[in-house]
Amino acid sequence: MTDPFPMLDNPYEAPHVVFVGVDLDPARRTPSELVPFWDDFGHLEAAAVDGGRLRVSIVQASWYDEQRNVEGVPCHFVRETMQTIRLPGGRVVRVLPLRLCARVRELAPDIVHFNGLGFSRELRALRAFLPRVPFVAQAHTSAMPVGWRRWYFRWGAQAIDAAMFCARAQAEPFQRSGLLPDALPIFEVLEVSTLFQSGDQREARAETGLDGDPCLFWLGNLDTNKDPLMVLDAVAVAATSLPRLRLHMAFRHTALLDAVRERISSNPALAGRVVLKGELPHRAVETHLRAADFLVQGSHREAAGFGILEALACGTTPLVTDIPSFRRITDQGRCGALVPVGDSSALAREIVAWSRRDRAALRRDARDHFERDLSCSAVGRQLREAYARVIALR
Repeated sequence: MTDPFPMLDNPYEAPHVVFVGVDLDPARRTPSELVPFWDDFGHLEAAAVDGGRLRVSIVQASWYDEQRNVEGVPCHFVRETMQTIRLPGGRVVRVLPLRLCARVRELAPDIVHFNGLGFSRELRALRAFLPRVPFVAQAHTSAMPVGWRRWYFRWGAQAIDAAMFCARAQAEPFQRSGLLPDALPIFEVLEVSTLFQSGDQREARAETGLDGDPCLFWLGNLDTNKDPLMVLDAVAVAATSLPRLRLHMAFRHTALLDAVRERISSNPALAGRVVLKGELPHRAVETHLRAADFLVQGSHREAAGFGILEALACGTTPLVTDIPSFRRITDQGRCGALVPVGDSSALAREIVAWSRRDRAALRRDARDHFERDLSCSAVGRQLREAYARVIALR
């Protein structure tokens, strides 16, 4: 497909896209502390530039004022003079980010890429500063608002010209319920990617201690949405056909840790077969994914699926639930299994079936799919195509 924006000798002649983030870091870290923590920060924006096809800037709400380059992209961290106010009765609310809005206007964007569909006050305030500039908003959740938040969401959505979701199907409930207009253009664009690389599996196993045939890896919180108990039940059934199977579980939040431990200890098929590794440093995740044969997840809903993206980048095939974002990321199940939510029997069957495939070929297919459709470069192309269409609407 022909790129909608030509490569230019003078990048200052290219259309200018300003990415805007209004969420404040709850830990109040400085930009120097925050940017390394956001591993994908600036990478998609840099990929959208691609040889001067676009000019890109980032404007991010912050507890500190600072300007710096991130992956070669100018990034403006903007602090409001007063971040919050206390209302009568004691309720504390954020003030409108007027300094941030003014900074975006100073940058004279040709299009605004607004991060989040739930920041209605901030979105409409920014729209008031730039009434003639096209706005596209990136969804970072698939959860439907409830109660008064439905009106609030709908009110904010009136300010945008298009929306981006990981999968188009995620937008359908919002449009059916009237939260997004039926005629609003919807684009399938990933909200994140990763710089993880594939590598030697034997070296990764030696470094991490992961083992098993197959070696399964869990990467996610222990909560009801991720459904670790369903995955454990599937592993117990699959182990009757795969006696050397092992499951290694990395996690941060531990709401169901006691239930997970009880399920493991009470089932002879799981005892001694499941390793609870706990939280891993992010860079260690890459090596663990390289060591595994398959990633397993049981999510009921996800806005995207960062762990699945990382797995495919490392050449690891995901065996996951059939939800819109996972269908999109696995190319409708071509590069990974998709099973009904909550169906441990179906997941067990897929673990056995995929374990009998040519795993070297699966690793190549996973990485090829990532580079072609999910990498920063691929998402950069998706962004440029969406921007061109939104600009044309104006």
